[in-house]
Amino acid sequence: METNRRDGNKVWTPLLFSLVLIFGMVIGFNLRDSLRNKRDITTVIQRNDRLEELIGLINEKYVDTVNTNTLYKDAVTGLLEPLDPHTIYIPSEELQNVNEGLEGGFSGIGVEFSILRDTVEVTSVVEKGPAAAAGLVTGDQIIKVEDSLVAGTGITSEGIVSLLKGNRNSNVTVTIKEINDGRLTKVTITRDQVPLYSVDANIMLDDKTGYIKINRFSATTYNEFTKALAQLKRQGASQMIIDLRDNPGGYLDAATNMSDDFLDDDKLIVYTKGKNSPRFEYKSTGKGAFEAGKLAVLVDESSASASEVFAGSIQDWDRGVIIGRRTYGKGLVQEQYEMPDGSALRLTTARYYTPSGRSIQRSFAEGKDAYHEDFEKRLESGELTGNESFTPADTTTFLTAAKRPVYGGGGIRPDVYVPYDTSRWSTPLSKIAYSEEMRTAIWDYFIHNRRNLKFGSITDFQKQFNNTRQVVNDYLALLDPNEQKTVQKHLHVPEHEHYLHTQVKAELAKYLFKDNGYYSVKLKDDNVVNKALAVLNSERYGQILQPQQKETTPRKQAKR
Repeated sequence: METNRRDGNKVWTPLLFSLVLIFGMVIGFNLRDSLRNKRDITTVIQRNDRLEELIGLINEKYVDTVNTNTLYKDAVTGLLEPLDPHTIYIPSEELQNVNEGLEGGFSGIGVEFSILRDTVEVTSVVEKGPAAAAGLVTGDQIIKVEDSLVAGTGITSEGIVSLLKGNRNSNVTVTIKEINDGRLTKVTITRDQVPLYSVDANIMLDDKTGYIKINRFSATTYNEFTKALAQLKRQGASQMIIDLRDNPGGYLDAATNMSDDFLDDDKLIVYTKGKNSPRFEYKSTGKGAFEAGKLAVLVDESSASASEVFAGSIQDWDRGVIIGRRTYGKGLVQEQYEMPDGSALRLTTARYYTPSGRSIQRSFAEGKDAYHEDFEKRLESGELTGNESFTPADTTTFLTAAKRPVYGGGGIRPDVYVPYDTSRWSTPLSKIAYSEEMRTAIWDYFIHNRRNLKFGSITDFQKQFNNTRQVVNDYLALLDPNEQKTVQKHLHVPEHEHYLHTQVKAELAKYLFKDNGYYSVKLKDDNVVNKALAVLNSERYGQILQPQQKETTPRKQAKR
């Protein structure tokens, strides 16, 4: 994947939440099952001749030169302004990148990279991908792409991506500096489809608990999920943790198919309806792959849309325990319509409702600015950091199958609340952990010691590797004296020092064992995961769900 390496653990800031919101809006929710079946806008609406005439008149008569494409985009944006926050216009130049994440792949050469010291370092090569077939290995440096010099030029990750991506079966010639002997070699690579995985990790947390982390719901998610689940069951998983934190949603089918694997036959998973969209129900079918074992679903304020569909179905049927913090609150369905110029409109056509009948959509009655500021409001109120007591936006009581009260109008409220772990995180600490100097120190240690970093398994690495101190010292040596003093002051706090050393170890594990290695290390200190394990392995699990002798359909509480 021609992308700059993403930090495995996100930095919790308002900026991140805003980005997640934007991504959630961009990928929509339903999109009527697949972008491969896009609907042409010309089949739904006719060209607005008045708009075309106005833009034509401005272009012909206006005193200065104008960009008609910008005028059109601004006009469409203004037209959508009174609508909900998730109805959006996607310009043609952005549509391909937007769709790639949902389709689960793109055409490229199949590498991950970091730019360190103005040098493009290949940090991972996709197994059996085009770059691997051409002989590229982790640690090679990309010096040129065709005739474009990319080393020492201040090039950005986006610039590298644009050079490496291209049409399938097309060729691109790259000049690499080989890690083994430092030779400069020209390599011609035939571009091919490169997967974008939505399952970040599938690991055993102990001898009976499987863990699956899902970053979005794409066209390939359910396939990836079923393989991960089957593998964990073979390793002895009798109870599961599904991690949907930071998951902004995606395709409806992926979420409903996953729910189906945990619910027995003929259970309502979700239904949709709107003014011009009749009610449509999604129900479980056949025997699911994991209908009996204990289940915990991890969510937070960035879990949105299809993530909330999955969590809502599990909660309403009392199939498992929802753990974490209140979800984002996006309960709207979008369909995509293509414009003649290659742009697209993603239009909200319906709302979706969980099995109990609740809509979890947050109100946008106070305007889009207030809607987008929800994260800040939660932070200021203390909801994210320890204040669990808040009044639901919709106080109407709905009942789960076991007659537990649940609420809508603002996301899925977890059964077990876990605050954000502020003791281990701060903005200065995040800057240290994800700084270019720290990334450089970790990478240099890996490259210089790669022949000695030989471990049979992730477990062996966790038990045997204990040299993070050297990496931190190498990092400090890259800083000027004033920065060193500032960093050392932070590291005098035991929690901060422990966090940083864990982060270093996790990043090294990722180089050795990819994402499974990273999460195997990081999750040891994850307060939400540890709470989930405690609940699954205690009587509290059954106490939370309070099953009744006679199961009922989840429903809205009748008003008296």
